[in-house]
Amino acid sequence: MSAIALPPPDPRILAMRDQIVAGLGAILGEGGVIASEDERRAFETDALTAYRVVPLAVVLPKSTDEVAAILKFLAEKRVKVVARGAGTSLSGGAIPSADCVVIGLSKMNRILSIDCENRTARVEAGVTNINITNAVAHRGFFYAPDPSSQLACTIAGNIAMNSGGAHCLKYGVTTNNVLGLRVVMIDGTIVDLGGSHLDAPGYDLLGLLIGSEGQLGIVTEATVRILRAAEGARPMLMGFDTAEAAGGCVAAIMASGVIPVAIEYMDKPCIEACEAFAHAGYPLDVEAMLIVEVEGSDAEITDLLARITTIAAPFNPREVRVSKSEAESAAIWKGRKAAFGAMGQKADAYLCMDGVIPTGKLPEVLTKVSAICAGYRVGVSNVFHAGDGNLHPLILFNPNDADELARAEAAGADILKLCVEAGGCLTGEHGVGIEKRDLMTVQFSPDDLNLQMAVKSIFDPAWLMNPAKVFPLEGRPAAAA
Repeated sequence: MSAIALPPPDPRILAMRDQIVAGLGAILGEGGVIASEDERRAFETDALTAYRVVPLAVVLPKSTDEVAAILKFLAEKRVKVVARGAGTSLSGGAIPSADCVVIGLSKMNRILSIDCENRTARVEAGVTNINITNAVAHRGFFYAPDPSSQLACTIAGNIAMNSGGAHCLKYGVTTNNVLGLRVVMIDGTIVDLGGSHLDAPGYDLLGLLIGSEGQLGIVTEATVRILRAAEGARPMLMGFDTAEAAGGCVAAIMASGVIPVAIEYMDKPCIEACEAFAHAGYPLDVEAMLIVEVEGSDAEITDLLARITTIAAPFNPREVRVSKSEAESAAIWKGRKAAFGAMGQKADAYLCMDGVIPTGKLPEVLTKVSAICAGYRVGVSNVFHAGDGNLHPLILFNPNDADELARAEAAGADILKLCVEAGGCLTGEHGVGIEKRDLMTVQFSPDDLNLQMAVKSIFDPAWLMNPAKVFPLEGRPAAAA
């Protein structure tokens, strides 16, 4: 990962700051532009808090037309832009540069329409993930992707990073649950991709935009799938004496053909932190724990849990416990959803990694992750979506110790390289951002990267959108300088 750098700001743009702010104010009116340094400082970082840069200005549009006018104005002056949802990015995806304007989408937070008959909802980009489900739950529906930050994260950020969550094992990630997008291009052009139906004609531009990390356009509206809630659901806890046993159990469940709704993994430090927060009855005398949830009718749930218990038996779980009530189930998931925050009790700070591996490699990779962190003399705790092999090692460090931060970054880089070597990839749902930017050459050849950069150049010829992210700084086209 090395020291993460941003290019020096463009002095021409810095000299034009007053003119740029005045032009933005003319578009948005009073309250639409944040210009003072103290107020701009609130936008200097995201959830990758080790890196901070105060932006040139911040704008808070309320409509697609305002976003279009902003982009047209800034593109004409060749000013860089960073789109921002709720700032929950763990890869630095919303960290600005000093010569860029942050376009915050938090005021675009309306649910525009709900169509239960056709199982769709149309929402603005600033709607939080959980509020889509909240809007349709009383009709028996839900929105499937459920990142741990779903109380705060917006659909805009979910689309940018192709977010997943605990239940993506059965229901897929964001790209599997979005049918249409309204997108503003860098020149202010507004385009609609997909619609309210499956399999739109033409090129799959929808698939290209989802997961593009704000590099190709700014999403202002989305049409998402809403699904009928299952008849019932029930989680079970399984505690193991070793991480290897828990990882082996996950691989065996997936190999059996049984597909739970979710399989979540926690190691001992995470179990202790989450239990202290949620009081869910997590076993404290184990080294690793799985939360496995199944759904369906009562008979189906009983059958699936029995089959999973049988599959787990050869791995000698110390404890197997099935939730007995809705309140117990809610507490189990409350602990898991709060894991990243609860781990604040264990360390002053941590880097939350995001790599993907084949599930069959879980035991081997978990052992190597521990060895890597021990070698760099940093702590580690593991909590992740085990069913799809999406690892989230939390590398613990003291943010006031520059040497310890450097060692934590180096450990993170080696873990991500290990994921690629194991047959996986650099990111599952957090995106590349600036965190993994300089590791892209581990995953991709120069020809691969050149093709991807050529695609960006078509959408964003001057490379003004989300600068210094995704692609290594060396080897970029001249327009990106």
